Amino acid sequence: MAILLATLFVMIILCILCIIRLYLVIGNVSNFKPESKGRITVLVVAGSGGHTTEMLRLMETLSAAFSPRLYVLADTDRMSEEKVCSFERSKDCSDPQYAIHRIPRSREVHQSWSSSVISTLNALGYSLPLVFRLRPDMVLCNGPGTCVPLCMAGLLLGVAGMKKVLIVYVESVCRVETMSLTGKILYRMSDYFFVQWASLRDRYPKSIFLGRIV
Repeated sequence: MAILLATLFVMIILCILCIIRLYLVIGNVSNFKPESKGRITVLVVAGSGGHTTEMLRLMETLSAAFSPRLYVLADTDRMSEEKVCSFERSKDCSDPQYAIHRIPRSREVHQSWSSSVISTLNALGYSLPLVFRLRPDMVLCNGPGTCVPLCMAGLLLGVAGMKKVLIVYVESVCRVETMSLTGKILYRMSDYFFVQWASLRDRYPKSIFLGRIV
């Protein structure tokens, strides 16, 4: 019994320490230091359809300092890969610095919420080694469920003390009055949370009004 109580006590202490560490990591951008030569390795989460279109419009506004660009797509999303490759080919760059990676989709359209938990955990199993290997400076996403396990993996890098990863979330332009489920999950988790409608900014004080990007 004494060993069981001691083990339980240690587990509780470890959980408390992890929570404290997570609180210190989230929103603390003072440790964000881009790589040498001012380069910022950005992990870009592409969704499907409108999400990818919005993300590429946002990518057009970023300077050349955001390189390399590491796109992550759901393994069943072929259309986004074509859009990303077309976008990168159109850039005025003789040496394009980008790569495309794939993970399982967290949630398919019309998938039940109960099964979504399992598929998200499966996607997290792929996201952790990918993010730990790529070690991006920033994760940029705008709504697809695929970004949740990737952002969680980025946070774990900071919790583990390996690297502070900036989490930047841009809510989709179609969300005018209420946030998406992904937005609700990442609202507290992100370092910067942008919305494209003033009505959302008024309802969610942490958010930053970006204006329409499409």
